[in-house]
Amino acid sequence: MDLLSCKDIKFFNRHIACRCLSLLFIVLVFRAIFLPIFPGFNSFQQNNFDWIHISSNISPSENGIRRDKYLEVPQIVWGLNNQKIAFARACLTARLLNRTLLMPSLSASLFYKEVDLLQPISFDKVFQFEEFNSRCSGFVQLGRYKDLSNKTEYFELQKGSGRKWTLERDLAQLRELKKNPVDRIELIRIVGKNPFLWQDHWPVKDYAKVFECLVLVDEIAEEAVKVVSKIKEVGSKVRNNSDAIGITINLESSISQSVPYVAVHMRIEKDWMIHCKKLEQRSNITQICSSKEEIMKHVGHIVGFRDPTVVYLAVADSLLEDSSILNGWKEGLLPYEKKRLGVWDIYRKYPYLIQSAIDYEVCLRADIFVGNSFSTFSSLVVLERTQKLIRMGVTNSCATDVRWPSYAYNIVGQSGGAQKWMTDMTGSSLRDISYGSNRITC
Repeated sequence: MDLLSCKDIKFFNRHIACRCLSLLFIVLVFRAIFLPIFPGFNSFQQNNFDWIHISSNISPSENGIRRDKYLEVPQIVWGLNNQKIAFARACLTARLLNRTLLMPSLSASLFYKEVDLLQPISFDKVFQFEEFNSRCSGFVQLGRYKDLSNKTEYFELQKGSGRKWTLERDLAQLRELKKNPVDRIELIRIVGKNPFLWQDHWPVKDYAKVFECLVLVDEIAEEAVKVVSKIKEVGSKVRNNSDAIGITINLESSISQSVPYVAVHMRIEKDWMIHCKKLEQRSNITQICSSKEEIMKHVGHIVGFRDPTVVYLAVADSLLEDSSILNGWKEGLLPYEKKRLGVWDIYRKYPYLIQSAIDYEVCLRADIFVGNSFSTFSSLVVLERTQKLIRMGVTNSCATDVRWPSYAYNIVGQSGGAQKWMTDMTGSSLRDISYGSNRITC
């Protein structure tokens, strides 16, 4: 009996020793895998990712977007509204990763026209940084580079490209970034193509939320107010002179909201005409390009204009080859571009991006907006105007007379006029807005 007890004890001791050795082995393996995320270890490659390791605790902010984990994206390029879409896509990517987006650099000049003159411009030189974070609190978050605790160590991700890089592969790549040990790294830096060209994983309403948070800095917003005031001043004069209204308007207060105006985003610039003709050939769609005469005709046949009406022509003057855009309009429609309106001095002191931002605001505030449904500029204006109507309780403006209607002059609608246009806010992606479509809601 005593012998059996001793054997049992020896067996028990050997069992304990084996268990201790097993635990020690597990600890060593765990240490080998996870210790390199701390400082002092060299970088290594795995699954085509470049790893540079830093130490950082995971501590989500109160609103759910972590403020100690960051995402950096390449400089954002092309036109204003392509840049806005690219910025929103970067924000939504950061949201997916539960990270703060480092304030990106925008481009003041057109990349594809002025490659050698590309002018980087900080986001907060165009849009209000603090206001953006206030409006988008809990949804997306912007940060500054000074917030980084370590500016030399990061995880670098090369975005996939080409036909084989599918929507599913792109989403799988992003989801991998949410796993440890990558998720513990303070900064993820995405390199490669412009975010506008990234795969789109988000619905229209998510983009709209980001766009609502973009507020122009005071300097640019004030310039837009000056242009709108000038348009209303001209409108007051012509209506008063033609007895179109029954009371005398004091020109000193001519910015009165009672003087409406129409804004037409007139896409007839040389770069657009080259692009849209190629697009028509590739897509076998004829409702993309519109000549100057077609635009005038379709705008002139919109029902409900009150004569005389000032028509502001939003056009990229530096790219315009046809100087006769003021001639040939229907009687009662009084066209004004920047020079005739007397506001060219406001625009000329700014680079292309800021000029476009001012025009965008003028179009957004117009009583009636008319644009091209294949233009990103026009499409984003209509999206924001649709949001404005929805906040007023209007969910469908197609069959009713509403305030702030929008039209697409490249699509013929009622009475041969431009077709009414309202953004479909239920869209599963921003593709139709990013690249244009003749499938408008109305």
